[in-house]
Amino acid sequence: MRRTVRGRVSFDAGTRALYTTDASNYRRAPGGVVLPRDTDDVLATVAACHAHGVPLVTRGGGTSVAGNAFGGGILLDTSRHLTDVGPVDAEQRTVRVSPGAVLDTVRSAAAPYGLTFGPDPSTHARCTVGGMIGNNACGSHSVAWGTTADNVESLDVLLPDGTRMTVGATPRDELARLAARPDRTGQVYAGLRALTERHLAELRTGMPELARRVSGYALDRLLPENGCHVARALTGSEGSCVVVLGATLRLVEAPPARALTVLGYPDPATAADAVPALLAHAPLTLEGLDATLVRMWQARQPSGAAVGLPEGAAWLLAETGGADDAEAAARGRALAAAATGGDGPRPAGTRVVTDPAARRRLWRIREEGAGLATRLPDGAEAWPGLEDAAVPPERLGAYLRDFERLMAAHGRRGVVYGHFGEGCLHVRIDFGLAEGGAGGEGVAAFRAFMEEAAGIVAAHGGSLSGEHGDGQSRSELLPRMFPPGLLDAFGEFKSLWDPGGLLNPGVIVRPSPLDADLRPATVTGSRTGAGPRTDTGLRTDTGLRTGGVLPVFAYAEDDGSFPRAVRRCVGVGKCRQTESTGVMCPSYMVTKEEQHSTRGRAHLLSEMLTGELVTDGWRSTEVRDALDLCLSCKGCKSDCPVGVDMATYKAEFLHHHYARRLRPASHYSMGWLPLWSRAAALAPRLVNAATRGGPLAALLKRAGGIAPERALPEFAEEPFTRWFRRRGGVRSGPAGPARQAGPARQAERPPVLLWPDTFGNFLSPRVPRAAVEVLEDAGFRVVLPRGPVCCGLTWVSTGQLGVARRVMTRTLAALAPAVASGTPVVGLEPSCTAALRGDLPQLLPGAQAERTAGAVHTLAEFLGTHAPPDWEPPRVNRRAITQVHCHQHAELGFTPDADLLRRAGVDQERLESGCCGLAGNFGFERGHYEVSRAAGERVLLPAVRDAAPDTVVLADGFSCRTQIEQSTARHALHLAELLRPAPRPSPSDT
Repeated sequence: MRRTVRGRVSFDAGTRALYTTDASNYRRAPGGVVLPRDTDDVLATVAACHAHGVPLVTRGGGTSVAGNAFGGGILLDTSRHLTDVGPVDAEQRTVRVSPGAVLDTVRSAAAPYGLTFGPDPSTHARCTVGGMIGNNACGSHSVAWGTTADNVESLDVLLPDGTRMTVGATPRDELARLAARPDRTGQVYAGLRALTERHLAELRTGMPELARRVSGYALDRLLPENGCHVARALTGSEGSCVVVLGATLRLVEAPPARALTVLGYPDPATAADAVPALLAHAPLTLEGLDATLVRMWQARQPSGAAVGLPEGAAWLLAETGGADDAEAAARGRALAAAATGGDGPRPAGTRVVTDPAARRRLWRIREEGAGLATRLPDGAEAWPGLEDAAVPPERLGAYLRDFERLMAAHGRRGVVYGHFGEGCLHVRIDFGLAEGGAGGEGVAAFRAFMEEAAGIVAAHGGSLSGEHGDGQSRSELLPRMFPPGLLDAFGEFKSLWDPGGLLNPGVIVRPSPLDADLRPATVTGSRTGAGPRTDTGLRTDTGLRTGGVLPVFAYAEDDGSFPRAVRRCVGVGKCRQTESTGVMCPSYMVTKEEQHSTRGRAHLLSEMLTGELVTDGWRSTEVRDALDLCLSCKGCKSDCPVGVDMATYKAEFLHHHYARRLRPASHYSMGWLPLWSRAAALAPRLVNAATRGGPLAALLKRAGGIAPERALPEFAEEPFTRWFRRRGGVRSGPAGPARQAGPARQAERPPVLLWPDTFGNFLSPRVPRAAVEVLEDAGFRVVLPRGPVCCGLTWVSTGQLGVARRVMTRTLAALAPAVASGTPVVGLEPSCTAALRGDLPQLLPGAQAERTAGAVHTLAEFLGTHAPPDWEPPRVNRRAITQVHCHQHAELGFTPDADLLRRAGVDQERLESGCCGLAGNFGFERGHYEVSRAAGERVLLPAVRDAAPDTVVLADGFSCRTQIEQSTARHALHLAELLRPAPRPSPSDT
């Protein structure tokens, strides 16, 4: 293949480890991975596999939940280069696409014509069209526009022997003509005609009658009355019959305006009972939400965002469309009125939502369900399996009640939601797959539940899969759903296309056992013993390759287990979005390489723990290299629906990887920045002269592992703390903040402790100076902690966790008087504030750290909750664009800042730019400059350059301001600087 394929052909352990799993419960290592550059590369790969009898699995975004696209001999990833979209034929309402094209890219291409592609799974921002064709994906709007199969006009396909065909609807005369051909194409069509004739009665009577029948092969699409539509019969075959090279898709008209009617019910089953009557009003979609899912989503929001749901414990979301907002809303109100006055269950409350932001918020809860539901409210792990079974909508209520009884009988729990309008139920269940390892009790219980659940689905006339496909999870159970004759027809269908059984073996036909290859059973481990951090260790009887080493972070939400924390990544792939409106994942957005996604890094860490492919444990170079471009932005902690915290995992890994070893130079230069800053403050002019440019600066950069392209920030001639003392400020001592008396009028004011972070103190003292003036203007007396202090962030981000814990221990002592007296602590640098709120209790777990973290506020949070009721910020009356620091986005939230800016008369626009790209030490490290700049150039830097001269550029983060100032001609302000009160006249002036 390396001789014939121009794209990447990889057989190394690191690349194979990236592809051992998808978003399912299963794990199997591929023999090699191919990232084709074009169709010729696909032809060459398939030819090589056919010649050598090597199995082949094709894959798109890798978000399959049922074990549809992992492992095998060669894994062919089409998502990197085969991404062409177009042209759009507006008249015919069709579009040509390559298999690796992301759905949202297709929809963006169709949008200028008022069109869209109807199927829209919740992974629309990263799933590929090829994957949708493989699984016959559906999404929320299948009520109106059907499944992927309903919207496929034709497919360009490749057979394992190299035969290329374009298949679609095949009228009788065309079928006869094609079946008469003397070549391989004729053989296929003749076989399809014979298969249909042989199983005609079974195809007409043995296939369940429901729109969401995705299980098995859709052979009824071959019936004459269905136009013998070969492309639609192949849609949903999960790559087990052909390799898709391209597709022509049918587009539908997108309503210009939409409204969302929310109906509240006491429980999901009652909500399901209401579905049939509501379908008569032809909504575009009818989705179900559970109260538990809503609470879980709210708990993950830094600012505790309100949802705005009506009364109820389960809700139906019914979307209506119209020519304009008024028409869409009127249809929504009509649907709500019909629900309230109809014969079915009446909702406890209704709400028609027209505001786009509010609608997006509700849809986000629904779309992130697959990730949110992987952890139950008490932290228990939940897994897919029977997560998308579908029954006729009129049977959904009865099915739900039977399903709840089954769950109770097996002692299982899960969060229910899904496409209620199509009778499709989503649920992840606490199967306990990690209990006892492979072959343990958890695995046996999983099989028992799945077999019994399949019987209930079949009894209700349903389909084991309602949109995710069968994969390894359900293929073995197909005999519960289909009669033997149809199962024989499935085998004949596959053999027509793939007689050698090379394509995705073990799926649908001749299935692999549903309880084989379960990955949770291979990556287990927990902290044992009592107490928050006792002298206990990781269990080493489950194949872990950690050398019995204790993790340094507490991982409180994961029972102190690093493997359990890593298992948070279940592969839903939100980190693979390239047009993200969040922070995650900056390096993937730039490189589009799987190893630079949060998911890819998590998979490598998981493989490190398993030890089969990545065998060096904490010394792994594969993991180190994948983590090298992790910006430690913490975007994944909030943007990942499962709460993967790769910044913490990276710090943990670096701590162990470099234990008792020489570290990279940047760890000593930038990791120890607080110490060097104090030294530089003794002679800042001399230091600045040395680092400003010339041979000495170049030598210092080389020695410190700093990118030569970067200009080093200058140290202030007077640190903030020195200015504060000179001004007559006070410091917090053992007796509390008021121990030292200031001016009488100041002593009467309530105290607030301002945290003098390294960046503000030594590099940008104008920021804390401005904050002092803002806080005093609001009626507070500002004090500082006693002695030099630091949050430990730079040591955390470079994985020097032993030093970080010692620094944080001193920090706890320094803040103890203020915390004990109830004095609030205000942080100005978002990364340092987030370290005090998040990293501190993780590295020094205990009551004191929790109390300290709870006392820490951002400037906006503090003013919003503690300022006197009659205080108002100065009226700025300016327009601003705001770059929210990654750590603020992830840990702190921006809502208080937005409220404060509004009160100050600032018309601000929050840039949907993600990370600025500098990210603390990352953008300064040698070898990171190009990625750092590329991340900034995605949105932030062009937006700053395009901003009007009188528009304020707001950026609280020192890194963000530095990236802006080193890459544009603009100067960015901190919130404190913008709100700095105007100078007041002195008594002599009056």
